[in-house]
Amino acid sequence: MDDAKPKNRQPDAAELRRERAAQKLRENLARRKQQSRARRKGAEDETDGLPAAKGNGEH
Repeated sequence: MDDAKPKNRQPDAAELRRERAAQKLRENLARRKQQSRARRKGAEDETDGLPAAKGNGEH
């Protein structure tokens, strides 16, 4: 009764999706830790995404 996955088998779509989700979670955790460290130092966050919306009152 060996329930281990064979090593030569191709992963199915669900396994690939889980692996991608796990990788994204690890990246997110690392980014949040870096932001937390930067805040403790008083440094500005370095973001890769979109810049925050400017609150200039224009619509």
